[in-house]
Amino acid sequence: MSSIRRRPSRRRAALAATAMAACLALTATACNGDDESSDDAQAPTDSSSEGAEGGRELQDVIDSLPFDFDVDAWLDGGWENWDQDTWLREVGDFVNPIIEGLWDADRMGQAEDPEQSIDDDQIEEDPDAPQADDPMADRGITDPEPLPVEAVPVQTPYTENGAPIGKVFFDSPEGPMVCSGTVIADPNNPGRSNLVATAGHCVHAGVGGGWYRNISFVPAYNNNGLSAAEANDPANAAEVAPYGVFWANYVSTTQYWIDNGTTTGGEGAHGDFAVLSVEPEDGSGRSLEETVGAAVEVNFDAPAVSGLGSVSLYGFPAAEPYDGALMYNCNGDPGRLSIDATMPVLYWVGCTMTGGSSGGPWLRTGDDGNPELISVNSIGPLESTWLAGPRLDVEARDVLEYVSQQAG
Repeated sequence: MSSIRRRPSRRRAALAATAMAACLALTATACNGDDESSDDAQAPTDSSSEGAEGGRELQDVIDSLPFDFDVDAWLDGGWENWDQDTWLREVGDFVNPIIEGLWDADRMGQAEDPEQSIDDDQIEEDPDAPQADDPMADRGITDPEPLPVEAVPVQTPYTENGAPIGKVFFDSPEGPMVCSGTVIADPNNPGRSNLVATAGHCVHAGVGGGWYRNISFVPAYNNNGLSAAEANDPANAAEVAPYGVFWANYVSTTQYWIDNGTTTGGEGAHGDFAVLSVEPEDGSGRSLEETVGAAVEVNFDAPAVSGLGSVSLYGFPAAEPYDGALMYNCNGDPGRLSIDATMPVLYWVGCTMTGGSSGGPWLRTGDDGNPELISVNSIGPLESTWLAGPRLDVEARDVLEYVSQQAG
Protein backbone atom coordinates (compact mmCIF):
# COMPACT_ATOMS: atom_id res chain seq x y z
CA MET A 1 0.00 0.00 0.00
CA SER A 2 1.32 3.41 -0.94
CA SER A 3 1.32 6.26 1.51
CA ILE A 4 0.53 9.93 1.66
CA ARG A 5 3.72 11.48 2.92
CA ARG A 6 5.58 14.76 3.22
CA ARG A 7 8.64 15.59 1.23
CA PRO A 8 11.34 15.65 3.88
CA SER A 9 13.08 18.69 2.40
CA ARG A 10 10.09 21.05 2.20
CA ARG A 11 7.25 22.13 4.48
CA ARG A 12 4.93 22.73 1.53
CA ALA A 13 4.93 19.15 0.35
CA ALA A 14 2.78 17.49 -2.24
CA LEU A 15 1.17 14.13 -1.60
CA ALA A 16 2.90 10.98 -2.78
CA ALA A 17 2.24 10.01 -6.38
CA THR A 18 -0.17 7.17 -5.65
CA ALA A 19 -3.57 8.42 -4.51
CA MET A 20 -5.56 6.97 -1.65
CA ALA A 21 -8.75 8.14 0.02
CA ALA A 22 -10.01 8.20 3.56
CA CYS A 23 -12.62 5.75 4.81
CA LEU A 24 -16.25 6.46 5.51
CA ALA A 25 -16.41 7.90 8.94
CA LEU A 26 -19.92 7.50 10.24
CA THR A 27 -20.21 10.14 12.96
CA ALA A 28 -19.19 9.11 16.46
CA THR A 29 -20.64 10.37 19.73
CA ALA A 30 -20.23 9.70 23.42
CA CYS A 31 -23.24 8.22 25.21
CA ASN A 32 -22.65 10.47 28.21
CA GLY A 33 -22.62 14.24 28.24
CA ASP A 34 -19.61 16.33 29.18
CA ASP A 35 -19.50 19.13 31.73
CA GLU A 36 -15.76 19.59 32.01
CA SER A 37 -15.59 22.45 29.55
CA SER A 38 -16.76 25.12 31.98
CA ASP A 39 -13.78 24.40 34.21
CA ASP A 40 -11.24 24.66 31.38
CA ALA A 41 -12.79 27.47 29.35
CA GLN A 42 -10.52 30.43 28.77
CA ALA A 43 -11.06 33.68 27.00
CA PRO A 44 -9.53 33.43 23.54
CA THR A 45 -6.64 35.53 22.41
CA ASP A 46 -7.33 38.42 20.05
CA SER A 47 -6.56 36.23 17.05
CA SER A 48 -8.89 33.49 18.33
CA SER A 49 -11.85 35.75 18.91
CA GLU A 50 -11.53 37.56 15.62
CA GLY A 51 -10.84 34.60 13.35
CA ALA A 52 -7.91 33.97 11.06
CA GLU A 53 -5.98 36.89 9.64
CA GLY A 54 -7.83 38.28 6.63
CA GLY A 55 -10.91 36.15 7.38
CA ARG A 56 -14.40 37.06 8.48
CA GLU A 57 -14.24 38.40 12.05
CA LEU A 58 -16.27 36.67 14.74
CA GLN A 59 -17.77 40.00 15.77
CA ASP A 60 -19.17 40.49 12.27
CA VAL A 61 -21.04 37.20 12.57
CA ILE A 62 -22.28 37.98 16.08
CA ASP A 63 -23.58 41.38 14.97
CA SER A 64 -25.66 39.71 12.25
CA LEU A 65 -27.34 37.15 14.52
CA PRO A 66 -31.10 37.51 15.20
CA PHE A 67 -30.57 37.32 18.99
CA ASP A 68 -28.10 38.47 21.63
CA PHE A 69 -24.91 36.41 21.80
CA ASP A 70 -22.72 36.55 24.89
CA VAL A 71 -19.23 35.27 24.04
CA ASP A 72 -18.15 35.04 27.69
CA ALA A 73 -21.22 32.99 28.61
CA TRP A 74 -20.60 30.74 25.61
CA LEU A 75 -16.98 30.12 26.66
CA ASP A 76 -18.10 29.37 30.23
CA GLY A 77 -20.35 26.53 29.05
CA GLY A 78 -23.25 28.31 27.39
CA TRP A 79 -22.56 26.38 24.22
CA GLU A 80 -24.12 23.36 25.94
CA ASN A 81 -27.57 24.98 25.64
CA TRP A 82 -29.18 23.36 22.58
CA ASP A 83 -32.37 25.46 22.62
CA GLN A 84 -33.89 25.11 19.15
CA ASP A 85 -34.75 28.83 19.12
CA THR A 86 -31.07 29.76 19.28
CA TRP A 87 -29.50 26.80 17.48
CA LEU A 88 -27.82 28.47 14.52
CA ARG A 89 -28.89 26.76 11.32
CA GLU A 90 -28.46 28.81 8.16
CA VAL A 91 -25.39 29.19 5.95
CA GLY A 92 -23.38 32.13 7.32
CA ASP A 93 -24.68 31.79 10.89
CA PHE A 94 -21.73 29.90 12.35
CA VAL A 95 -20.02 30.82 15.64
CA ASN A 96 -17.14 28.76 17.07
CA PRO A 97 -14.97 30.66 19.60
CA ILE A 98 -11.84 28.80 20.68
CA ILE A 99 -12.08 27.18 24.13
CA GLU A 100 -8.46 26.48 24.95
CA GLY A 101 -7.79 22.99 26.21
CA LEU A 102 -11.32 21.70 25.60
CA TRP A 103 -10.19 18.99 23.20
CA ASP A 104 -7.54 17.30 25.30
CA ALA A 105 -6.54 13.66 24.75
CA ASP A 106 -9.03 12.38 27.30
CA ARG A 107 -12.02 14.22 25.81
CA MET A 108 -11.04 13.20 22.29
CA GLY A 109 -11.13 9.61 23.50
CA GLN A 110 -14.71 10.04 24.72
CA ALA A 111 -16.00 10.68 21.19
CA GLU A 112 -17.75 7.52 20.05
CA ASP A 113 -20.01 6.24 17.28
CA PRO A 114 -23.79 6.91 17.05
CA GLU A 115 -24.27 4.07 14.53
CA GLN A 116 -25.50 6.24 11.68
CA SER A 117 -26.37 3.86 8.83
CA ILE A 118 -28.71 2.91 6.00
CA ASP A 119 -30.80 -0.26 5.66
CA ASP A 120 -29.91 -2.32 2.59
CA ASP A 121 -33.65 -2.85 2.01
CA GLN A 122 -33.91 0.81 0.98
CA ILE A 123 -31.55 0.23 -1.96
CA GLU A 124 -32.87 -1.01 -5.30
CA GLU A 125 -30.06 -2.45 -7.39
CA ASP A 126 -30.10 -2.62 -11.19
CA PRO A 127 -27.71 -5.40 -12.28
CA ASP A 128 -28.37 -4.64 -15.97
CA ALA A 129 -27.67 -0.89 -15.82
CA PRO A 130 -25.38 0.14 -18.70
CA GLN A 131 -22.07 1.87 -18.15
CA ALA A 132 -21.95 5.57 -19.04
CA ASP A 133 -19.30 7.97 -20.30
CA ASP A 134 -21.16 11.07 -19.05
CA PRO A 135 -21.52 11.69 -15.28
CA MET A 136 -25.05 12.98 -15.91
CA ALA A 137 -25.99 9.53 -17.25
CA ASP A 138 -24.87 7.95 -13.94
CA ARG A 139 -27.71 9.68 -12.08
CA GLY A 140 -30.51 7.45 -10.87
CA ILE A 141 -28.52 4.22 -11.36
CA THR A 142 -27.61 1.72 -8.64
CA ASP A 143 -25.12 -1.01 -9.48
CA PRO A 144 -24.98 -4.34 -7.59
CA GLU A 145 -23.75 -4.05 -4.01
CA PRO A 146 -19.95 -4.25 -3.79
CA LEU A 147 -18.31 -7.18 -2.03
CA PRO A 148 -16.73 -6.43 1.37
CA VAL A 149 -13.08 -5.37 1.40
CA GLU A 150 -11.20 -5.78 4.68
CA ALA A 151 -9.76 -2.51 5.94
CA VAL A 152 -6.02 -2.56 6.73
CA PRO A 153 -4.08 -0.39 9.18
CA VAL A 154 -2.12 2.54 7.77
CA GLN A 155 1.60 2.48 8.49
CA THR A 156 2.82 4.79 11.24
CA PRO A 157 3.97 7.47 11.77
CA TYR A 158 1.00 9.19 10.18
CA THR A 159 3.03 12.36 9.74
CA GLU A 160 4.88 10.43 7.03
CA ASN A 161 2.07 8.21 5.71
CA GLY A 162 -1.11 10.26 6.09
CA ALA A 163 -0.24 13.76 7.30
CA PRO A 164 -3.21 15.58 5.68
CA ILE A 165 -5.75 13.14 7.17
CA GLY A 166 -7.02 13.46 10.72
CA LYS A 167 -10.01 13.60 13.00
CA VAL A 168 -12.76 16.23 13.14
CA PHE A 169 -14.10 16.67 16.68
CA PHE A 170 -17.31 18.48 17.59
CA ASP A 171 -20.09 18.67 20.16
CA SER A 172 -23.72 17.72 19.53
CA PRO A 173 -26.73 17.58 21.87
CA GLU A 174 -25.78 13.94 22.55
CA GLY A 175 -22.20 14.72 23.55
CA PRO A 176 -18.74 14.82 21.95
CA MET A 177 -18.53 13.31 18.48
CA VAL A 178 -15.85 12.49 15.92
CA CYS A 179 -15.45 12.24 12.15
CA SER A 180 -12.51 12.22 9.75
CA GLY A 181 -11.26 15.03 7.53
CA THR A 182 -8.51 15.98 5.11
CA VAL A 183 -6.46 19.10 4.41
CA ILE A 184 -7.45 20.33 0.93
CA ALA A 185 -5.89 22.94 -1.34
CA ASP A 186 -7.30 26.46 -1.20
CA PRO A 187 -7.56 28.06 -4.65
CA ASN A 188 -7.23 31.53 -3.13
CA ASN A 189 -4.24 30.67 -0.91
CA PRO A 190 -1.92 28.31 -2.80
CA GLY A 191 0.60 26.68 -0.49
CA ARG A 192 -1.03 28.19 2.61
CA SER A 193 -4.40 26.47 2.84
CA ASN A 194 -6.38 26.38 6.07
CA LEU A 195 -9.20 24.31 4.58
CA VAL A 196 -10.45 20.87 5.63
CA ALA A 197 -12.93 18.68 3.74
CA THR A 198 -15.33 16.47 5.69
CA ALA A 199 -18.96 15.32 5.57
CA GLY A 200 -21.91 17.66 6.03
CA HIS A 201 -23.27 15.51 8.85
CA CYS A 202 -20.04 16.16 10.76
CA VAL A 203 -20.78 19.89 11.02
CA HIS A 204 -24.57 20.28 10.72
CA ALA A 205 -27.50 18.21 12.05
CA GLY A 206 -29.45 18.55 8.79
CA VAL A 207 -33.19 19.00 8.63
CA GLY A 208 -33.63 18.46 12.37
CA GLY A 209 -31.15 21.01 13.73
CA GLY A 210 -28.28 23.35 13.07
CA TRP A 211 -24.50 23.76 13.24
CA TYR A 212 -22.59 21.64 15.71
CA ARG A 213 -20.25 23.34 18.16
CA ASN A 214 -16.59 23.36 19.18
CA ILE A 215 -15.64 21.99 15.76
CA SER A 216 -11.91 21.24 15.59
CA PHE A 217 -9.46 19.29 13.43
CA VAL A 218 -6.49 17.20 14.59
CA PRO A 219 -4.28 16.17 11.64
CA ALA A 220 -2.32 12.90 11.90
CA TYR A 221 -4.22 11.98 15.06
CA ASN A 222 -2.37 9.44 17.26
CA ASN A 223 0.70 9.69 15.07
CA ASN A 224 2.56 6.59 16.26
CA GLY A 225 -0.44 4.30 16.64
CA LEU A 226 -0.76 4.11 20.41
CA SER A 227 -3.43 1.85 21.88
CA ALA A 228 -6.76 3.48 22.69
CA ALA A 229 -5.93 3.56 26.41
CA GLU A 230 -2.56 5.18 25.73
CA ALA A 231 -4.05 7.67 23.26
CA ASN A 232 -6.57 8.80 25.88
CA ASP A 233 -3.82 9.53 28.40
CA PRO A 234 -3.11 13.29 28.62
CA ALA A 235 0.57 12.43 29.13
CA ASN A 236 0.69 11.40 25.46
CA ALA A 237 -0.87 14.59 24.10
CA ALA A 238 2.12 15.37 21.86
CA GLU A 239 1.74 12.05 20.04
CA VAL A 240 -2.06 12.26 19.87
CA ALA A 241 -1.98 15.72 18.31
CA PRO A 242 1.49 16.01 16.72
CA TYR A 243 0.54 19.19 14.84
CA GLY A 244 -1.76 20.54 17.54
CA VAL A 245 -5.48 21.32 17.45
CA PHE A 246 -7.02 23.55 14.76
CA TRP A 247 -10.37 25.22 15.45
CA ALA A 248 -12.91 25.97 12.74
CA ASN A 249 -13.47 29.70 12.33
CA TYR A 250 -15.81 29.20 9.39
CA VAL A 251 -17.78 26.21 8.12
CA SER A 252 -20.26 25.58 5.33
CA THR A 253 -22.12 22.63 3.83
CA THR A 254 -24.55 22.19 0.95
CA GLN A 255 -28.09 23.52 1.15
CA TYR A 256 -29.18 20.04 0.07
CA TRP A 257 -27.76 18.57 3.28
CA ILE A 258 -29.29 21.31 5.44
CA ASP A 259 -32.73 20.78 3.87
CA ASN A 260 -32.70 16.97 3.64
CA GLY A 261 -30.03 15.48 5.91
CA THR A 262 -31.07 12.88 8.49
CA THR A 263 -29.18 10.59 10.85
CA THR A 264 -30.64 7.41 9.31
CA GLY A 265 -31.91 6.30 5.92
CA GLY A 266 -29.47 8.08 3.64
CA GLU A 267 -31.55 11.22 3.07
CA GLY A 268 -29.22 14.10 2.26
CA ALA A 269 -26.28 11.81 1.45
CA HIS A 270 -26.03 13.13 -2.12
CA GLY A 271 -25.04 16.52 -0.65
CA ASP A 272 -23.16 15.29 2.41
CA PHE A 273 -20.07 17.47 1.96
CA ALA A 274 -18.60 20.29 4.05
CA VAL A 275 -15.53 22.51 4.21
CA LEU A 276 -13.94 24.03 7.31
CA SER A 277 -11.63 27.01 7.52
CA VAL A 278 -9.42 26.52 10.58
CA GLU A 279 -6.84 28.27 12.71
CA PRO A 280 -4.34 26.86 15.27
CA GLU A 281 -5.46 26.83 18.89
CA ASP A 282 -1.99 27.96 19.95
CA GLY A 283 -2.29 31.15 17.92
CA SER A 284 0.90 30.49 15.97
CA GLY A 285 -0.62 31.85 12.77
CA ARG A 286 1.07 29.18 10.64
CA SER A 287 -1.25 27.78 7.97
CA LEU A 288 -2.52 24.22 8.20
CA GLU A 289 -0.94 23.26 4.87
CA GLU A 290 2.46 24.61 5.90
CA THR A 291 2.14 22.82 9.25
CA VAL A 292 1.39 19.34 7.91
CA GLY A 293 3.33 19.80 4.68
CA ALA A 294 0.56 18.76 2.28
CA ALA A 295 -2.88 19.58 0.89
CA VAL A 296 -5.01 17.55 -1.53
CA GLU A 297 -6.56 19.05 -4.67
CA VAL A 298 -10.33 18.56 -5.05
CA ASN A 299 -11.70 17.48 -8.43
CA PHE A 300 -15.26 18.67 -9.05
CA ASP A 301 -15.18 17.42 -12.65
CA ALA A 302 -14.29 13.76 -12.15
CA PRO A 303 -15.16 11.38 -14.99
CA ALA A 304 -18.18 9.08 -14.96
CA VAL A 305 -17.91 6.11 -12.61
CA SER A 306 -16.77 3.91 -15.50
CA GLY A 307 -13.66 6.07 -15.87
CA LEU A 308 -12.73 6.62 -12.22
CA GLY A 309 -10.47 3.61 -11.81
CA SER A 310 -9.32 2.52 -8.37
CA VAL A 311 -9.89 4.74 -5.32
CA SER A 312 -8.49 4.52 -1.82
CA LEU A 313 -10.31 5.34 1.42
CA TYR A 314 -8.78 6.29 4.78
CA GLY A 315 -10.36 6.83 8.17
CA PHE A 316 -10.44 6.26 11.92
CA PRO A 317 -13.22 3.68 12.48
CA ALA A 318 -14.49 3.75 16.06
CA ALA A 319 -17.36 1.26 16.23
CA GLU A 320 -16.67 -2.41 16.92
CA PRO A 321 -14.44 -4.16 16.08
CA TYR A 322 -12.40 -0.93 15.96
CA ASP A 323 -11.77 1.56 18.75
CA GLY A 324 -11.01 4.82 16.93
CA ALA A 325 -7.32 4.88 17.82
CA LEU A 326 -5.87 3.85 14.45
CA MET A 327 -6.13 4.97 10.84
CA TYR A 328 -7.29 2.36 8.33
CA ASN A 329 -7.44 2.08 4.55
CA CYS A 330 -9.55 0.36 1.87
CA ASN A 331 -9.02 0.22 -1.90
CA GLY A 332 -11.54 -0.58 -4.62
CA ASP A 333 -13.30 0.36 -7.86
CA PRO A 334 -16.45 2.43 -7.18
CA GLY A 335 -19.93 1.48 -8.31
CA ARG A 336 -23.01 3.71 -8.57
CA LEU A 337 -25.59 4.19 -5.81
CA SER A 338 -28.65 6.43 -6.15
CA ILE A 339 -31.10 7.49 -3.46
CA ASP A 340 -32.26 10.68 -5.24
CA ALA A 341 -32.22 10.39 -9.04
CA THR A 342 -32.22 14.19 -9.44
CA MET A 343 -28.82 14.49 -7.77
CA PRO A 344 -25.26 13.55 -8.79
CA VAL A 345 -24.69 9.86 -8.10
CA LEU A 346 -23.23 8.42 -4.91
CA TYR A 347 -20.14 6.21 -5.18
CA TRP A 348 -19.97 2.97 -3.18
CA VAL A 349 -17.01 0.70 -2.48
CA GLY A 350 -16.61 -2.47 -0.44
CA CYS A 351 -15.00 -1.63 2.92
CA THR A 352 -15.37 -2.95 6.46
CA MET A 353 -14.58 0.31 8.25
CA THR A 354 -17.23 1.33 10.76
CA GLY A 355 -18.52 4.50 12.37
CA GLY A 356 -15.96 7.14 13.23
CA SER A 357 -14.60 7.55 9.72
CA SER A 358 -17.29 9.76 8.12
CA GLY A 359 -15.92 12.69 6.19
CA GLY A 360 -12.67 11.00 5.23
CA PRO A 361 -11.53 11.51 1.63
CA TRP A 362 -11.82 9.30 -1.42
CA LEU A 363 -8.64 9.76 -3.45
CA ARG A 364 -7.78 8.69 -6.96
CA THR A 365 -4.84 9.41 -9.24
CA GLY A 366 -5.67 12.40 -11.43
CA ASP A 367 -4.74 12.98 -15.03
CA ASP A 368 -1.55 14.75 -13.88
CA GLY A 369 -0.48 11.72 -11.83
CA ASN A 370 -1.15 13.42 -8.49
CA PRO A 371 -3.73 12.45 -5.87
CA GLU A 372 -7.10 14.20 -6.01
CA LEU A 373 -10.10 14.09 -3.72
CA ILE A 374 -13.34 13.10 -5.47
CA SER A 375 -15.64 12.40 -2.50
CA VAL A 376 -15.96 12.10 1.26
CA ASN A 377 -17.53 9.23 3.15
CA SER A 378 -21.17 9.63 4.00
CA ILE A 379 -23.15 6.44 4.67
CA GLY A 380 -22.75 2.69 5.15
CA PRO A 381 -24.93 -0.31 6.03
CA LEU A 382 -25.57 -1.78 9.46
CA GLU A 383 -23.28 -4.69 8.60
CA SER A 384 -20.35 -2.36 7.70
CA THR A 385 -19.57 -4.09 4.41
CA TRP A 386 -19.37 -1.00 2.17
CA LEU A 387 -19.00 2.77 2.28
CA ALA A 388 -20.60 5.43 0.09
CA GLY A 389 -19.83 9.06 -0.66
CA PRO A 390 -21.31 11.78 -2.90
CA ARG A 391 -20.00 12.78 -6.30
CA LEU A 392 -18.66 16.31 -5.81
CA ASP A 393 -20.32 18.58 -8.35
CA VAL A 394 -21.48 22.18 -8.70
CA GLU A 395 -22.95 22.67 -5.22
CA ALA A 396 -19.91 21.11 -3.55
CA ARG A 397 -17.65 23.42 -5.58
CA ASP A 398 -19.73 26.38 -4.40
CA VAL A 399 -19.19 25.30 -0.77
CA LEU A 400 -15.40 25.25 -1.19
CA GLU A 401 -15.31 28.59 -3.02
CA TYR A 402 -17.59 30.20 -0.43
CA VAL A 403 -15.50 29.08 2.55
CA SER A 404 -12.30 30.03 0.74
CA GLN A 405 -13.63 33.56 0.20
CA GLN A 406 -14.78 33.87 3.83
CA ALA A 407 -11.38 32.67 5.02
CA GLY A 408 -9.73 35.43 3.01
